[in-house]
Amino acid sequence: MTRTIILASNNAGKLKEFGEMLAPIGFDLRTQGEFNVPEAEEPHHTFVENALEKARHAARITGLPSLADDSGVCANALGGAPGVLSARYAGEPKSDARNNLKLVADLAACADKSAYYYCVLVFVRHAGDPQPVIAEGRWDGEMIPVPHGQGGFGYDPHFWLPALGKTAAELSAEEKNRLSHRGQALRMLVEKLR
Repeated sequence: MTRTIILASNNAGKLKEFGEMLAPIGFDLRTQGEFNVPEAEEPHHTFVENALEKARHAARITGLPSLADDSGVCANALGGAPGVLSARYAGEPKSDARNNLKLVADLAACADKSAYYYCVLVFVRHAGDPQPVIAEGRWDGEMIPVPHGQGGFGYDPHFWLPALGKTAAELSAEEKNRLSHRGQALRMLVEKLR
């Protein structure tokens, strides 16, 4: 039996990535936009609080189980920025291109270019779920000033993986799902949901 889960996002990249990993265990992932759910506020300073806020918001409006992620890139030289502000680092409206330009500029004078992607996934069975299922993942790399690759989204063209000699945007979908912060968190979540 397939169960519908609301993805508390309208991001097509996340829908594809999450949907492929959840389908084998009987979940049909649908975006919140299909159910006319507006984006939730993300007022918190931590990834886990924002993910929980988004999951509860989607579940409250749809009456269905919901999955939310909050993720971002954290540059060590910038004290973890952009962090929870990754999607809107350069302000509104959201823009991957402007976010990347701002991060590259902010890191230009820093010797330390190390950074990591961090992801928290929160699954709630219903809006008031007292025991949300929480999973997390971290992917270390460094930020480079010149983008490489056409794949991925967000900061991927600037996120260099020294061990592989390429950026996240140069990985195949399979490689990225295996290695990424989101892939790690999703595998942990799938194990917990089984």
